Amino acid sequence: MTAVTAGATFEQDWQDWHSGREESFRDPLGWLSLTALHWLVETDTTFPDLPGKWRADADGVVITATADAGLEVDGEPVDGTAALAPLEGAPGQLVRHGSRNIEVIRRTGDVALRIHDPEAGTLAAFTGIPTFPPARQWSVPATFTPFPQSRVVTTGAVVEGLEHHHTALGTLTFDYDGAAHELVAFAGKNGGLHVLFTDATSGVSTYPAARSLAVDAPAADGRVILDFNRAANLPCAFTDYATCPVAPAENRLTLAVEAGEKNPR
Repeated sequence: MTAVTAGATFEQDWQDWHSGREESFRDPLGWLSLTALHWLVETDTTFPDLPGKWRADADGVVITATADAGLEVDGEPVDGTAALAPLEGAPGQLVRHGSRNIEVIRRTGDVALRIHDPEAGTLAAFTGIPTFPPARQWSVPATFTPFPQSRVVTTGAVVEGLEHHHTALGTLTFDYDGAAHELVAFAGKNGGLHVLFTDATSGVSTYPAARSLAVDAPAADGRVILDFNRAANLPCAFTDYATCPVAPAENRLTLAVEAGEKNPR
């Protein structure tokens, strides 16, 4: 492969990733469709943007509504009461209301409703995700060193009082610009790793709470590539109605990672 071809492939691979990211945020019932986050209490509560009454109980959520309210659970209209039991930290259970989804979530023991509306203004206004230009210098070789045993790392969240619990598998060490750096790596998808980090650009040109980096499964000797060109915003960078984690204290890099996605706000 010639240098020109290799460069073109690097650019095209990054562009494919970037285009896929932008397309995912155009989902009519995705993150940009969120219009509200309502936390529930133990007494029946009404909300101006929702029909029916909603309350939390020991198991989850109880909805009280008549059939003409237009609420549906598993395709069946709510006529009287319906109960849902969302799992901690998992994707929410859905209640349908016309073209909208009402997502019932559990976070740090509390239960909330997130409203997804395909007519949301944030979705209509979305024009793409700003990024730094892709640069090979930010595709950095690193070494993964596993912990003798996995451990749980607890972080805060963008919503005060919430916690996230991550399975930490080991550390990633790398050199950049003559200095050594280390990140704690969490369990990722398909046997890979996942990193939440901040750096000297955070709160300046990039989102302050954290950016996310997916890392392929390391080789047998621990070698792996950290492609910071694919440092991605969490949903909370786009909406006030997400409950994303912040980066752990161990992953606050002192260098400026001028790569990946910028702050869309």
